[in-house]
Amino acid sequence: MIRTNEFTLAVIAALGFAALAVATDFNLLTAGTLDAFLRFLALPIVIGLAQMVVLAVGQMNLSVGVLTGFCAVASGWLMIDAGLPAPVAVLAALALGAVVGLVNGLLVIFTRINGFIVTLATMTILEGLRYGVNGTGTYQGYSPGLREFGQASLAGVPVVFLLAVAIAVGVALFFRRTVPGRHLLASGGNPFAARLSGISNDRALVLAHTLSGLLAGFAAVIVVAAFGSVNASIGDDLLLPSFAAPIIGGVALAGGMISVTGTVLAAFLVRLVDVSQSQFDINRRWVDLIIGAVVLGAVLLGQFRDKLSGGPR
Repeated sequence: MIRTNEFTLAVIAALGFAALAVATDFNLLTAGTLDAFLRFLALPIVIGLAQMVVLAVGQMNLSVGVLTGFCAVASGWLMIDAGLPAPVAVLAALALGAVVGLVNGLLVIFTRINGFIVTLATMTILEGLRYGVNGTGTYQGYSPGLREFGQASLAGVPVVFLLAVAIAVGVALFFRRTVPGRHLLASGGNPFAARLSGISNDRALVLAHTLSGLLAGFAAVIVVAAFGSVNASIGDDLLLPSFAAPIIGGVALAGGMISVTGTVLAAFLVRLVDVSQSQFDINRRWVDLIIGAVVLGAVLLGQFRDKLSGGPR
């Protein structure tokens, strides 16, 4: 059964895309423009999923954007300065993201400090480390094969976009078909009932943060492959989109309810806003204001629905 929120988002996304196509004299539908649209849609999709998995247990990850940039810069450093092959750099980016996520989860468990504070501290530390790797310099000219992968298409569809879709499918299957995925949702929805059922809430928190870090690592790989160059500023503008996609997509802030489809559709809408901003030279501050207002509206609407239904779902 199609959820009302997801169906509404699909309609809005279709209408918004059609309106933007008309406003740009159908330039949006040309092969090159459409390719670029989908290629750079991959990043907000994966970033949104990285935030969604921690929201599933009622946590937040403020470090997700900076972690993406840190993993991307580290990957560039491994290829350029350390001279390691691209596959090693890619695996290192994924491992680094997962390890940082694991540390976030363990800190939440052992300190009993909310993930909001823990990841805020992690974000600050990573910002310093990110600039410490190569300062304000740019890594470019690394593995031609990796850059070709970032620009490759399959049947006219960018491979990095297909990778993001595959990751989204994997996340959806994890929550729907695996025991750990269902435990995460149970722990986020009602920690007390989950504990009585034998579910470890601590293990769920650690797993959620680790998965979030791993997904940030995947986002870093997409950045390195699709952008062709990386520097220490990568990730600075990803925090708001990371929250916008899942929250607009219908994910509950209190935990226990996720929507992969809604997150992907909301990421599509965020990408539409970005394209509109560049096409019509809209001040970026206005764009952030609009997205922030929509996120706030989605939160308030979710709270209103919870009150009508007698409590959080």
